Amino acid sequence: MESRPDLAGLFRPPSLSQRSRSSLHLFLWGSILISAGVFSFLAFLYAAILSKLLPPSGLPILASIENDWYYCLLIPLTSPVVIIVVYLHWLSMKLFKHA
Repeated sequence: MESRPDLAGLFRPPSLSQRSRSSLHLFLWGSILISAGVFSFLAFLYAAILSKLLPPSGLPILASIENDWYYCLLIPLTSPVVIIVVYLHWLSMKLFKHA
Protein backbone atom coordinates (compact mmCIF):
# COMPACT_ATOMS: atom_id res chain seq x y z
CA MET A 1 0.00 0.00 0.00
CA GLU A 2 1.31 3.43 -0.96
CA SER A 3 1.78 6.02 1.70
CA ARG A 4 0.24 9.40 0.95
CA PRO A 5 1.80 12.65 2.07
CA ASP A 6 0.11 14.49 4.91
CA LEU A 7 -1.80 17.24 3.09
CA ALA A 8 -3.32 18.62 6.28
CA GLY A 9 0.08 19.97 7.30
CA LEU A 10 0.24 22.08 4.14
CA PHE A 11 -2.91 24.00 5.04
CA ARG A 12 -2.18 24.44 8.73
CA PRO A 13 -1.39 28.09 9.62
CA PRO A 14 2.09 28.72 11.01
CA SER A 15 2.52 28.89 14.74
CA LEU A 16 2.81 32.24 16.50
CA SER A 17 6.58 31.92 16.99
CA GLN A 18 7.11 31.23 13.27
CA ARG A 19 4.88 34.14 12.32
CA SER A 20 6.63 36.60 14.64
CA ARG A 21 10.06 35.51 13.37
CA SER A 22 8.88 35.87 9.80
CA SER A 23 7.41 39.33 10.35
CA LEU A 24 10.56 40.47 12.17
CA HIS A 25 12.67 39.12 9.31
CA LEU A 26 10.54 40.98 6.75
CA PHE A 27 10.63 44.16 8.82
CA LEU A 28 14.43 44.04 9.04
CA TRP A 29 14.84 43.45 5.30
CA GLY A 30 12.34 46.20 4.53
CA SER A 31 14.18 48.61 6.81
CA ILE A 32 17.52 47.75 5.21
CA LEU A 33 16.18 48.25 1.68
CA ILE A 34 14.45 51.53 2.52
CA SER A 35 17.59 52.81 4.28
CA ALA A 36 19.75 51.88 1.29
CA GLY A 37 17.33 53.65 -1.05
CA VAL A 38 17.27 56.82 1.05
CA PHE A 39 21.08 56.80 1.34
CA SER A 40 21.49 56.32 -2.43
CA PHE A 41 19.03 59.13 -3.16
CA LEU A 42 20.78 61.53 -0.76
CA ALA A 43 24.22 60.65 -2.18
CA PHE A 44 23.00 61.28 -5.72
CA LEU A 45 21.29 64.51 -4.66
CA TYR A 46 24.53 65.74 -3.15
CA ALA A 47 26.63 64.68 -6.15
CA ALA A 48 24.28 66.10 -8.78
CA ILE A 49 22.95 69.29 -7.22
CA LEU A 50 24.13 70.25 -3.74
CA SER A 51 27.88 69.91 -4.35
CA LYS A 52 27.70 72.63 -7.00
CA LEU A 53 25.78 75.03 -4.74
CA LEU A 54 27.73 74.61 -1.49
CA PRO A 55 31.08 76.29 -0.84
CA PRO A 56 34.21 74.20 -1.50
CA SER A 57 35.23 71.77 1.20
CA GLY A 58 38.72 70.72 2.18
CA LEU A 59 38.10 66.98 1.94
CA PRO A 60 39.63 65.31 -1.14
CA ILE A 61 36.71 62.96 -1.79
CA LEU A 62 34.14 65.75 -1.60
CA ALA A 63 36.37 68.01 -3.70
CA SER A 64 36.47 65.39 -6.47
CA ILE A 65 32.66 65.17 -6.37
CA GLU A 66 32.42 68.98 -6.51
CA ASN A 67 34.70 69.15 -9.57
CA ASP A 68 32.85 66.40 -11.47
CA TRP A 69 30.32 67.84 -13.93
CA TYR A 70 28.97 64.62 -15.40
CA TYR A 71 26.37 64.03 -12.69
CA CYS A 72 24.89 67.47 -13.38
CA LEU A 73 24.10 66.30 -16.91
CA LEU A 74 22.49 63.08 -15.70
CA ILE A 75 19.16 64.64 -14.70
CA PRO A 76 18.48 66.53 -17.96
CA LEU A 77 19.65 63.61 -20.09
CA THR A 78 17.47 61.02 -18.37
CA SER A 79 14.28 63.10 -18.60
CA PRO A 80 13.56 62.21 -22.27
CA VAL A 81 14.30 58.57 -21.54
CA VAL A 82 11.83 58.58 -18.64
CA ILE A 83 9.16 60.15 -20.85
CA ILE A 84 9.68 57.49 -23.54
CA VAL A 85 9.61 54.66 -20.97
CA VAL A 86 6.39 55.98 -19.41
CA TYR A 87 4.79 56.20 -22.87
CA LEU A 88 5.89 52.64 -23.74
CA HIS A 89 4.54 51.37 -20.43
CA TRP A 90 1.20 53.05 -21.10
CA LEU A 91 1.14 51.64 -24.65
CA SER A 92 1.92 48.11 -23.48
CA MET A 93 -0.84 48.27 -20.86
CA LYS A 94 -3.31 49.43 -23.54
CA LEU A 95 -2.25 46.62 -25.88
CA PHE A 96 -2.51 44.07 -23.08
CA LYS A 97 -5.94 45.33 -22.06
CA HIS A 98 -7.38 45.13 -25.58
CA ALA A 99 -5.62 41.95 -26.71
